[in-house]
Amino acid sequence: MEEIRELGSSRAGEIHCLSIVGQIEGHQLLPEDAKTTKYEHVLPLIAAIEESSEIQGLLILLNTMGGDVEAGLAIAELIAGMRKPTVSLVLGGGHSIGVPLAVAAKRSMIAPSAAMTIHPVRINGVVIGVPQTYRYFSKIQDRIVSFVTDHSAISREEYLRLMNNTDELANDVGTVIHGEEAVSCGLIDCIGSLSDALSYLHNEIES
Repeated sequence: MEEIRELGSSRAGEIHCLSIVGQIEGHQLLPEDAKTTKYEHVLPLIAAIEESSEIQGLLILLNTMGGDVEAGLAIAELIAGMRKPTVSLVLGGGHSIGVPLAVAAKRSMIAPSAAMTIHPVRINGVVIGVPQTYRYFSKIQDRIVSFVTDHSAISREEYLRLMNNTDELANDVGTVIHGEEAVSCGLIDCIGSLSDALSYLHNEIES
């Protein structure tokens, strides 16, 4: 079970940390040896943070490896709907569903050495080649693109270009962008470190 951990306090209240690492686990269980974030544990924690009279800010640490798209979007929607100050910090990598999770916060930051992987929705295993399947994946993809472009400064055209790039990844479609690139294209607000993220939250709380 994920824990809500107190990081510190200001005159206005406490800052708490939520780490979202590995794969986002939805209704389909992942192997026991896989590092996962279980969305059914995270959702009530986010609601509790928002409702708490003591907690005044939320720091979200991200190092994701993809996972269940529906579960990841559910977490992202809750974060985006919070009234309290929120800041995300991408560390290591933000793969696939980690992109909407990063931009869901009111302020998004990325470590200089971190990277984000943007690619289309896909699943492992056999896909039945029927029109309904393609329409289903198209609708999911459109939801992700709309969420990301609604909560960041990147344009829809640029995001689709990065997502459908065929020159970047071997045997795959998509793009890997690093810290400065993620900021320059408008996907992430700024380069930052732990101290930058905490400073932002303390300033928002005290103001």
